[in-house]
Amino acid sequence: MVEENRQIYTVSNLTRKIKSLLEDNFPFIWITGEISNCSVPGSGHSYFTLKDNNAVISSVMFKNQKSRLKFNLENGIKIFGLARLSLYEPRGSYQLIFEHIEPEGAGATQLAYEQLKKRLADKGYFDDKYKKPIPFISSKVCIITSATGAAVQDIINIAQRRFSNSNLEIVSVKVQGHDSEKEIVNALELINEYQRSDLIILARGGGSLEDLASFNSELVANAVFYSKIPVITGIGHETDFTIADFVADLRAPTPSAAAELAFQDKNALKNKIFKLNENLKNLIKNKIFFLNNTVFDLKSRIKTPQIIIYDHRLRLEEYESRLHNNFLRYIKHKKEKLLYLTDVLNSLNHESILKRGYSITRFFKDKKVILNSDRIKKNDKLEIILSKGKLITKVEKING
Repeated sequence: MVEENRQIYTVSNLTRKIKSLLEDNFPFIWITGEISNCSVPGSGHSYFTLKDNNAVISSVMFKNQKSRLKFNLENGIKIFGLARLSLYEPRGSYQLIFEHIEPEGAGATQLAYEQLKKRLADKGYFDDKYKKPIPFISSKVCIITSATGAAVQDIINIAQRRFSNSNLEIVSVKVQGHDSEKEIVNALELINEYQRSDLIILARGGGSLEDLASFNSELVANAVFYSKIPVITGIGHETDFTIADFVADLRAPTPSAAAELAFQDKNALKNKIFKLNENLKNLIKNKIFFLNNTVFDLKSRIKTPQIIIYDHRLRLEEYESRLHNNFLRYIKHKKEKLLYLTDVLNSLNHESILKRGYSITRFFKDKKVILNSDRIKKNDKLEIILSKGKLITKVEKING
């Protein structure tokens, strides 16, 4: 009897029954939790685990529903969302199929902004090495903004005040709402394609984070980053910082401030040029005065060829006079010495000796002077030279 009332389910039947019970009793539920184990395969669907401190549930959000999100699903994000409870029959496990998700705490727009900011920062979009220099004076400036907004009028007024003959081109775009992001990107690409401008101002007035959403998009960020023409942003108020501001080559706090940075004050430049011109004139005058003094000083030091020749002539005459005087003294000295030596020589001359009464005795035959009687023999014939005349004599006696 018990066996006749027994109901036996197959695994498929039981699973299908449980699936119906779950889906019928929990068609849509609001649930909160933290995302973990998030993955996105080639299908584009997001698979993740929703967890709290005590339990986990497998979850999925299909590509079509996910496309409406303003932020990316990432691990660690706390969310609340609307989901259908379903059972995946092949594995016999239940899961949440999300139709809508909002971040817990910060709004979706703010979270999307922070996620994009971090992603682009990691890619180097905000690095100073990619910032292009802003031209000192631009021959033409393109302004991307709404043609009917107050921002464009502020920029035009400031441009006319600061540089009255500035060349402006207004590229009108939507700055919020549907297609605004696309129009901004197209404007940036069009200006870069024609390359007729030196500078781009991307501007709009203030607004909420949602109003500035177009300037917080990755497409606009890419268009600004890859622009070959420098971009100045002037978006919102001073406290507003958009993604486009971080990527731009120069960020101004307001559209008016952007115009101040883009257009030099012509009157101030004229005054500066005048002062520089005056300074340059004074420098040139001082330099010429200095060089003239230098030339005069050098000229006073440099002698003309005539003066040099005259100086050498005087020196030559002086040398000639000194040489002549020295030569005369030398001659005089030599004459005096000659006279002295002549006197000495005369005093030693045999004729002078003979005149004093002396005589010279020598052998008659060989004319050898006799200095010693030992050399003389009896009957030697001698010659005696006197001061005047000679005597020939014969030795008769020798006294030793």
